[in-house]
Amino acid sequence: MDKIDTDILISGGGVAGLTAAAAFGTAGFRVVLVDPAPPVTEAGAKGADLRTTAFLQPARDVLSAAGLWDRLAPFATPLQIMRIVDAGQDPVIARDFDAAEISDEPFGWNLPNWLLRREMVGRLGEMPNVAFRPGTGFRAMLARDREAIVTLTDRTQVRARLVIGADGRDSAVRQAAGIGARTTRYGQKAVTFAVTHALPHDNISTEVHRTGGPFTLVPLPDLDGRPCSAVVWMVPGAEALRLAALPENDFSTEATERSAGVMGPLTLASRRMVWPIISQIADRMTAQRTALIAEAAHVMPPIGAQGLNMSLNDIAALRDLAVDDPAGLGGVTMLDTYNRRRHPDIRLRVTGIDALNRASIAGLPIMKDLRAKGIAALYEATPVRKGLMRMGLGAGR
Repeated sequence: MDKIDTDILISGGGVAGLTAAAAFGTAGFRVVLVDPAPPVTEAGAKGADLRTTAFLQPARDVLSAAGLWDRLAPFATPLQIMRIVDAGQDPVIARDFDAAEISDEPFGWNLPNWLLRREMVGRLGEMPNVAFRPGTGFRAMLARDREAIVTLTDRTQVRARLVIGADGRDSAVRQAAGIGARTTRYGQKAVTFAVTHALPHDNISTEVHRTGGPFTLVPLPDLDGRPCSAVVWMVPGAEALRLAALPENDFSTEATERSAGVMGPLTLASRRMVWPIISQIADRMTAQRTALIAEAAHVMPPIGAQGLNMSLNDIAALRDLAVDDPAGLGGVTMLDTYNRRRHPDIRLRVTGIDALNRASIAGLPIMKDLRAKGIAALYEATPVRKGLMRMGLGAGR
């Protein structure tokens, strides 16, 4: 049986786990990263994650400190304006939230998930103190006062001062640590895909709200000379399966109608993927020698680009505590402080996104009317509008 001693074991090789490995490795810690599935790093490969991630301004600082941003920047599409459209009213209500009101830079930048994995794996390959073991997963854990002993699926034993669960909404690390989670199911699924369209997106990310859930277009680089956007279309579960099975031309027609024509006719430009929509919050972020980040700790509907950006806030908070007191890595003081700093903010943001999603789902006339009036009121009150934009960027982390 192989045995490994390290500072940090991270379970989960998705975007959050890869970022955490780069962040802690750049900070000088020895890191072992495991995931049962090798990362798919090409768009056309089987199992490629064709979703995109919008990194907001504070996320860039985390990525830069991890040695990742210089690799990602050449592929990033700026998000200058966040446009909210209520298409459930006549006339349609549209309001633009422009980053120029609060910053000299865009709200953030959008990148495909498969490309993020490619560049992040490349970064880890440059780091002698980071060992990435794709194809090997977390199996069991015994936490002690001074260390945790983790058994991997290949029966390797890893002694680590800190175990980080970045292994998703069904986190094996969370379960091994005895941490519960509260889950809300909406009966929704998200259909994700890319489209080309007739009109330029002008670096505007657009959320179109109508009964059933939002339809969000996020800018991507041009494809074959045509403007291109990534789409997240949230609908009831049965409807998502119907949409995913439609012939391409029929699907493009329905997507164009659902988008309220904001980008002109849409043409499907990728395969379609379907994801369940839930909210979930872990009862706490830590246990003995264990910390949770990303979807192991919190899941929410894909509204307002909050999900992975909250995950990067988790990483930054945990890394800062480790750098401030390396000797206390994984100890009670560090973990209690991490839980105290992150858990209240997560509860607040998940609750807010939950409310927005329920308002978008609502089909009752009174709810649609309240939604429309709410969008108009938030936009027209300048201090409130600017405050919400700053909050959306994660100010006050």
